[in-house]
Amino acid sequence: MSAKWEYKVAFVERWTRISVEGHETRAEQGERNSAFGRRVLNSFGADGWELAGIQHTMPGRSYLIFKRPLADGAEPDLSVVRREQPAQPEAQPETPPTSATGPQVVSL
Repeated sequence: MSAKWEYKVAFVERWTRISVEGHETRAEQGERNSAFGRRVLNSFGADGWELAGIQHTMPGRSYLIFKRPLADGAEPDLSVVRREQPAQPEAQPETPPTSATGPQVVSL
């Protein structure tokens, strides 16, 4: 039987900020970027996560992809953390033009 994996994706910005599923971690006051990166990576490793890939998006910004084997009989967490969407105002029904002469031109 082949191994089953679960994945974690972390957004890294200049090793001063890391965001994982909406939870942000920032470098501490006076902490070197490399020490911050090592601290975060060590915490992921301690939880069993292994770096599987890096997707660079632009200079100083990347996504780090981690994986770890699922425990026997476990299923991957498929829940998705979604951004809060602002409430949309209710759409007002369109009213047809009242003029019998056709569309009106409005200069902006």
